[in-house]
Amino acid sequence: MESNIYTTKEIQERVDTYISQFKEGYFSPLSLMARLTEEVGELAREVNHYHGEKPKKSTEQEKTVEDELGDIIFVLTCFANSLEIDLSEAFHTSISKIETRDKYRWTKKD
Repeated sequence: MESNIYTTKEIQERVDTYISQFKEGYFSPLSLMARLTEEVGELAREVNHYHGEKPKKSTEQEKTVEDELGDIIFVLTCFANSLEIDLSEAFHTSISKIETRDKYRWTKKD
């Protein structure tokens, strides 16, 4: 039985295995940026439906915030793979910066 818990490396490898089977390969960075923007817009729409003031129309397809986050992870992974960026390393750099920069920015829990 296949596990549904992945490391970032496994995510990147699985996406690469999928994309590599097609002659077209990865989209260009500009196309991937457009796709990522589109997916973030879809996430915003779902958040507004479930946590905002705009209810879904009865004719709208049922999607969830979780579905849209998954789509964003897929496109983001395509973006990283196409530019040969290791997501774990990118995250490590980002979280280290945030943990240092914002160390005293927020009120700590007791």
